Amino acid sequence: MRAEFLLIDNSNSFTKFALASRTALGATRKLRTREVDARSLSRVLRGWRFESVVMCSVVPKKGALLATHLRAHSFLAVNERTRLGIGIEYPRPRTIGADRLANAVSATHFYGAPVVVVDFGTAVTFDIISRDRNYVGGVIAPGLEAMTDYLHQRTALLPQITLREPPGPIGKTTRHAMLAGAIYGYRGLVREILAQIRTEIGRAKVVATGGYADLIASGIREIGEVREHLTLEGLRLIAALNF
Repeated sequence: MRAEFLLIDNSNSFTKFALASRTALGATRKLRTREVDARSLSRVLRGWRFESVVMCSVVPKKGALLATHLRAHSFLAVNERTRLGIGIEYPRPRTIGADRLANAVSATHFYGAPVVVVDFGTAVTFDIISRDRNYVGGVIAPGLEAMTDYLHQRTALLPQITLREPPGPIGKTTRHAMLAGAIYGYRGLVREILAQIRTEIGRAKVVATGGYADLIASGIREIGEVREHLTLEGLRLIAALNF
Protein backbone atom coordinates (compact mmCIF):
# COMPACT_ATOMS: atom_id res chain seq x y z
CA MET A 1 0.00 0.00 0.00
CA ARG A 2 1.54 3.28 -1.15
CA ALA A 3 0.79 6.93 -0.35
CA GLU A 4 2.47 10.30 -0.48
CA PHE A 5 2.33 10.87 3.29
CA LEU A 6 2.54 8.96 6.54
CA LEU A 7 0.77 10.92 9.29
CA ILE A 8 1.51 10.25 12.97
CA ASP A 9 -0.45 11.51 15.98
CA ASN A 10 1.77 10.60 18.95
CA SER A 11 -0.41 11.27 22.01
CA ASN A 12 -0.19 10.13 25.61
CA SER A 13 -2.45 7.07 25.39
CA PHE A 14 -2.32 5.99 21.74
CA THR A 15 -0.16 6.68 18.71
CA LYS A 16 -2.20 6.78 15.52
CA PHE A 17 -0.86 6.31 11.99
CA ALA A 18 -2.50 7.08 8.66
CA LEU A 19 -1.55 7.00 5.02
CA ALA A 20 -2.76 10.05 3.11
CA SER A 21 -2.70 11.93 -0.14
CA ARG A 22 -3.00 15.69 -0.33
CA THR A 23 -6.78 15.39 -0.50
CA ALA A 24 -7.82 12.39 1.60
CA LEU A 25 -6.91 10.09 4.46
CA GLY A 26 -6.28 6.45 3.68
CA ALA A 27 -5.77 3.43 5.93
CA THR A 28 -5.27 4.01 9.67
CA ARG A 29 -3.61 1.95 12.40
CA LYS A 30 -2.69 2.57 16.04
CA LEU A 31 -0.48 1.43 18.93
CA ARG A 32 -0.59 2.11 22.63
CA THR A 33 2.03 4.79 23.08
CA ARG A 34 3.77 2.92 25.88
CA GLU A 35 4.33 0.05 23.40
CA VAL A 36 6.00 2.20 20.73
CA ASP A 37 9.48 0.86 20.02
CA ALA A 38 11.49 -0.16 16.96
CA ARG A 39 9.91 -3.63 16.79
CA SER A 40 6.30 -2.46 17.14
CA LEU A 41 6.87 0.30 14.58
CA SER A 42 8.23 -2.16 12.04
CA ARG A 43 5.15 -4.30 12.62
CA VAL A 44 2.54 -1.54 12.45
CA LEU A 45 4.08 -0.01 9.30
CA ARG A 46 4.59 -3.33 7.50
CA GLY A 47 3.37 -3.19 3.91
CA TRP A 48 3.06 0.61 3.86
CA ARG A 49 5.11 2.74 1.46
CA PHE A 50 5.24 6.52 1.70
CA GLU A 51 7.41 9.46 0.71
CA SER A 52 7.17 11.95 3.58
CA VAL A 53 6.24 11.85 7.27
CA VAL A 54 4.32 14.50 9.21
CA MET A 55 4.03 14.02 12.98
CA CYS A 56 2.52 15.80 15.95
CA SER A 57 3.93 14.54 19.24
CA VAL A 58 3.24 15.40 22.88
CA VAL A 59 5.46 12.58 24.19
CA PRO A 60 9.04 13.78 23.59
CA LYS A 61 10.87 10.46 24.11
CA LYS A 62 8.51 8.54 21.84
CA GLY A 63 8.54 11.38 19.32
CA ALA A 64 12.35 11.20 19.16
CA LEU A 65 12.17 7.43 18.70
CA LEU A 66 9.68 7.83 15.84
CA ALA A 67 11.89 10.45 14.16
CA THR A 68 14.93 8.17 14.41
CA HIS A 69 13.05 5.14 13.10
CA LEU A 70 11.79 7.10 10.08
CA ARG A 71 14.92 9.14 9.39
CA ALA A 72 15.23 7.77 5.84
CA HIS A 73 12.15 9.82 4.87
CA SER A 74 11.50 13.54 4.64
CA PHE A 75 10.23 14.26 8.13
CA LEU A 76 8.26 17.18 9.57
CA ALA A 77 7.54 17.47 13.29
CA VAL A 78 4.76 20.05 13.63
CA ASN A 79 5.42 23.03 15.87
CA GLU A 80 4.52 26.71 16.10
CA ARG A 81 6.98 27.59 13.30
CA THR A 82 5.39 25.20 10.83
CA ARG A 83 3.34 26.66 7.98
CA LEU A 84 -0.21 26.03 9.23
CA GLY A 85 -2.58 28.15 7.19
CA ILE A 86 -3.84 29.84 10.38
CA GLY A 87 -2.25 32.45 12.63
CA ILE A 88 -1.15 32.16 16.25
CA GLU A 89 -2.01 34.94 18.68
CA TYR A 90 -0.60 33.53 21.89
CA PRO A 91 2.09 34.82 24.29
CA ARG A 92 4.29 31.70 24.25
CA PRO A 93 3.46 29.82 21.05
CA ARG A 94 6.15 27.19 21.55
CA THR A 95 4.18 25.86 24.54
CA ILE A 96 1.13 24.93 22.41
CA GLY A 97 0.86 21.16 21.91
CA ALA A 98 1.42 20.12 18.30
CA ASP A 99 -1.78 18.06 18.37
CA ARG A 100 -3.72 21.17 19.38
CA LEU A 101 -2.28 23.05 16.41
CA ALA A 102 -3.29 20.21 14.09
CA ASN A 103 -6.81 20.25 15.56
CA ALA A 104 -7.04 24.00 15.04
CA VAL A 105 -5.97 23.71 11.40
CA SER A 106 -8.45 20.94 10.75
CA ALA A 107 -11.41 22.56 12.49
CA THR A 108 -10.85 25.89 10.74
CA HIS A 109 -10.62 24.17 7.35
CA PHE A 110 -13.80 22.13 7.77
CA TYR A 111 -15.98 24.46 9.83
CA GLY A 112 -14.63 27.98 9.37
CA ALA A 113 -13.97 30.45 12.17
CA PRO A 114 -14.60 31.17 14.97
CA VAL A 115 -14.51 27.55 16.09
CA VAL A 116 -13.84 25.66 19.33
CA VAL A 117 -12.27 22.19 19.38
CA VAL A 118 -12.90 19.89 22.36
CA ASP A 119 -10.48 16.95 22.35
CA PHE A 120 -11.40 14.17 24.79
CA GLY A 121 -8.03 12.54 25.33
CA THR A 122 -5.92 11.75 28.41
CA ALA A 123 -6.69 15.38 29.24
CA VAL A 124 -9.66 17.21 27.76
CA THR A 125 -8.49 20.27 25.86
CA PHE A 126 -10.47 23.18 24.48
CA ASP A 127 -8.84 25.17 21.68
CA ILE A 128 -10.23 28.43 20.35
CA ILE A 129 -9.72 29.87 16.87
CA SER A 130 -10.91 33.45 16.48
CA ARG A 131 -12.98 34.98 13.72
CA ASP A 132 -9.68 36.20 12.23
CA ARG A 133 -8.47 32.56 11.94
CA ASN A 134 -5.94 32.91 14.75
CA TYR A 135 -5.28 30.34 17.46
CA VAL A 136 -5.89 32.44 20.58
CA GLY A 137 -5.68 29.97 23.47
CA GLY A 138 -7.55 27.25 25.26
CA VAL A 139 -8.43 25.33 28.39
CA ILE A 140 -6.98 22.10 29.81
CA ALA A 141 -8.88 19.91 32.29
CA PRO A 142 -8.41 16.35 33.59
CA GLY A 143 -9.54 13.63 31.20
CA LEU A 144 -12.53 11.46 32.01
CA GLU A 145 -10.46 8.31 32.61
CA ALA A 146 -8.02 10.24 34.81
CA MET A 147 -10.88 11.30 37.07
CA THR A 148 -12.43 7.85 37.42
CA ASP A 149 -9.07 6.08 37.77
CA TYR A 150 -8.17 8.49 40.58
CA LEU A 151 -11.31 7.53 42.51
CA HIS A 152 -10.48 3.83 42.20
CA GLN A 153 -6.81 4.27 43.09
CA ARG A 154 -7.38 6.54 46.09
CA THR A 155 -10.23 4.68 47.78
CA ALA A 156 -10.41 1.21 49.32
CA LEU A 157 -13.85 0.17 48.10
CA LEU A 158 -14.63 1.98 44.84
CA PRO A 159 -14.11 -0.29 41.82
CA GLN A 160 -12.59 0.35 38.42
CA ILE A 161 -15.45 1.09 36.03
CA THR A 162 -15.96 0.82 32.28
CA LEU A 163 -17.23 4.16 31.08
CA ARG A 164 -20.62 4.14 29.37
CA GLU A 165 -23.97 5.94 29.52
CA PRO A 166 -25.42 5.49 33.03
CA PRO A 167 -28.91 3.97 33.47
CA GLY A 168 -30.09 7.16 35.18
CA PRO A 169 -28.99 10.03 37.45
CA ILE A 170 -29.57 8.24 40.78
CA GLY A 171 -27.25 5.31 41.35
CA LYS A 172 -28.75 2.00 42.51
CA THR A 173 -25.36 0.31 42.79
CA THR A 174 -21.86 1.62 43.48
CA ARG A 175 -20.89 1.25 39.82
CA HIS A 176 -24.10 2.98 38.70
CA ALA A 177 -23.45 5.83 41.14
CA MET A 178 -19.89 6.22 39.87
CA LEU A 179 -21.07 6.22 36.25
CA ALA A 180 -23.65 8.91 37.02
CA GLY A 181 -21.06 11.06 38.74
CA ALA A 182 -18.53 10.58 35.95
CA ILE A 183 -20.74 11.07 32.89
CA TYR A 184 -23.24 13.69 34.12
CA GLY A 185 -20.57 15.49 36.10
CA TYR A 186 -18.19 15.56 33.15
CA ARG A 187 -20.87 16.89 30.83
CA GLY A 188 -21.48 19.64 33.36
CA LEU A 189 -17.77 20.51 33.37
CA VAL A 190 -17.70 20.69 29.56
CA ARG A 191 -20.88 22.80 29.36
CA GLU A 192 -19.61 25.31 31.92
CA ILE A 193 -16.24 25.70 30.17
CA LEU A 194 -18.00 26.22 26.83
CA ALA A 195 -20.32 28.79 28.45
CA GLN A 196 -17.34 30.72 29.78
CA ILE A 197 -15.61 30.60 26.39
CA ARG A 198 -18.77 32.03 24.77
CA THR A 199 -18.65 35.03 27.12
CA GLU A 200 -15.26 35.85 25.59
CA ILE A 201 -15.76 35.11 21.88
CA GLY A 202 -19.52 34.92 21.34
CA ARG A 203 -21.19 32.14 19.39
CA ALA A 204 -18.91 29.66 17.63
CA LYS A 205 -19.12 26.23 16.09
CA VAL A 206 -18.00 23.51 18.53
CA VAL A 207 -16.49 20.28 17.22
CA ALA A 208 -15.35 17.34 19.35
CA THR A 209 -12.80 14.60 18.81
CA GLY A 210 -10.93 12.03 20.89
CA GLY A 211 -11.71 8.72 22.56
CA TYR A 212 -14.76 9.74 24.62
CA ALA A 213 -16.14 12.36 22.24
CA ASP A 214 -19.17 10.30 21.15
CA LEU A 215 -20.10 9.33 24.72
CA ILE A 216 -19.86 12.80 26.24
CA ALA A 217 -21.03 14.85 23.25
CA SER A 218 -24.25 12.83 22.92
CA GLY A 219 -25.59 14.70 25.97
CA ILE A 220 -24.27 18.17 25.12
CA ARG A 221 -26.27 20.10 22.56
CA GLU A 222 -23.60 22.82 22.40
CA ILE A 223 -21.30 20.38 20.56
CA GLY A 224 -22.36 20.52 16.94
CA GLU A 225 -20.32 17.65 15.54
CA VAL A 226 -17.96 14.82 16.44
CA ARG A 227 -15.10 14.14 14.02
CA GLU A 228 -13.06 11.03 14.77
CA HIS A 229 -9.94 11.80 12.74
CA LEU A 230 -9.79 15.57 13.25
CA THR A 231 -6.11 15.54 14.29
CA LEU A 232 -5.00 13.29 11.43
CA GLU A 233 -6.96 15.44 8.97
CA GLY A 234 -5.12 18.47 10.34
CA LEU A 235 -1.80 16.72 9.76
CA ARG A 236 -2.87 15.96 6.17
CA LEU A 237 -3.65 19.63 5.57
CA ILE A 238 -0.31 20.65 7.10
CA ALA A 239 1.48 18.09 4.93
CA ALA A 240 -0.10 19.56 1.80
CA LEU A 241 1.07 23.05 2.80
CA ASN A 242 4.65 22.04 3.56
CA PHE A 243 5.60 19.45 0.91
